[in-house]
Amino acid sequence: MKLHTFTVYVEDRPGVLNRVASLFRRRGFNIQSLSVGHSETAGVSRMTVVVETDDSGAARIKAHVYKLINVVRVEDITDRPSVVRDLALIKVSANHQNRAAVMQLANVFHARVVDVAPESLVVEMVGSEAKIDGLLEVLRPYGVLEMVRTGRVAMARGSGAGVAAGGGRFLPEAEEGFSYSV
Repeated sequence: MKLHTFTVYVEDRPGVLNRVASLFRRRGFNIQSLSVGHSETAGVSRMTVVVETDDSGAARIKAHVYKLINVVRVEDITDRPSVVRDLALIKVSANHQNRAAVMQLANVFHARVVDVAPESLVVEMVGSEAKIDGLLEVLRPYGVLEMVRTGRVAMARGSGAGVAAGGGRFLPEAEEGFSYSV
């Protein structure tokens, strides 16, 4: 069992997110991370879905998601060279006595202070999940008041493009034992 990262291109229509998430629920998979946003193609959104499963479960997920209406393309980029990032906003208790120390810790982790209030700071960090977890651990003694994370966003490295111009439907390469018919 390992974390599998899927990129799913979908038509930008009401209810598509619900259909995709419901498929994972019906099949008994817990979504570890889900992020959705516009893609490089008008009318197409891109989802990054992270699920813990084995390789055969990942192949089944890919086949089932591909059958959904409004799904344009599905890729499992787990074993491909990829750029993976997470964004976190962390509100930390900081008064005039410890503010400099909190700011110095943020700087060490290449994070930015994006808001300063009399009794707190908001730190923004973009990086790997492990680095964000590391920053959280060193900030906890100061008092983490609030935190939000985007979840994993990922993109395969190299020159391969996402969705074809014009929103054409891509058919995945055939995998033994799985049907991709729609």
